Amino acid sequence: MLHWVDGQPAASLPLADRGLAYGDGLFETMAVRGGRPVLLERHLARVTAGCARLRIGLDVDRLRRELSAFCAELGEGVAKLIVTRGDGQRGYAPSTGAPRHILQSAAMPAYPVQHAEQGVCLYPCVTRLGEQSLLAGLKHLNRLEQVLARGEWQDAEHAEGLMRDVSGRVIEGVFSNLFLVSGGALITPDLQRCGVAGVMRAELLDQAQVLGIECQVRDIELDELLGADEVFLCNSLYGVWPVRQLQARHWPVGPLTRKLQALARHLLDR
Repeated sequence: MLHWVDGQPAASLPLADRGLAYGDGLFETMAVRGGRPVLLERHLARVTAGCARLRIGLDVDRLRRELSAFCAELGEGVAKLIVTRGDGQRGYAPSTGAPRHILQSAAMPAYPVQHAEQGVCLYPCVTRLGEQSLLAGLKHLNRLEQVLARGEWQDAEHAEGLMRDVSGRVIEGVFSNLFLVSGGALITPDLQRCGVAGVMRAELLDQAQVLGIECQVRDIELDELLGADEVFLCNSLYGVWPVRQLQARHWPVGPLTRKLQALARHLLDR
């Protein structure tokens, strides 16, 4: 495994880093193919927008250079980028020093082929997502809700969990975004209160609009999800997984899911 801190190989991190103390930062998880990060521009755009919202100074050109060098050395696999506010003194007041870039590598997860071919079963998570519009959409370092949710099941039957907000609205998977198809329209939850706005989610919405598919981003209640014609999940590592079951509800793998799955596979394989 490769570990870099601020563009250099490293085996440790300063204890004063605010990412450790307060989760004060953001992260991106990128597939790497042929020494290049997949969907790089979308990942950079998201981390740039997130840093702007958190008021973390970011040198995007420097970050791009570090990512390019790191991924060239990695070749194939997964690159995780963490941007923290850097070192700080005790207390919550934001520091004004330089942000820190942390890069870690991992092998590409060996997801079972049947997840993509036959679909997955969703676990209905009890853990709810808190509503905080200032952080909604960001892939920030505070992932304790996801940690608790993922701890709710240990069986191999469920590949992902369905997460709802404190008001009961459908939001996302534990590590995926969620779409449903109803009446020919592609629908995904509004993430203005909570949730992570994934790069594959953004890419699929853009691709669908180019294809002339009606797209809706809005609140979704559980009853609407259960009444959908098709349901699928997506993220930037596995692409698209059809959802075949949530408790007693079963779905077929529908034609629009297959169409968007093929698009996602093309994006990740190129």
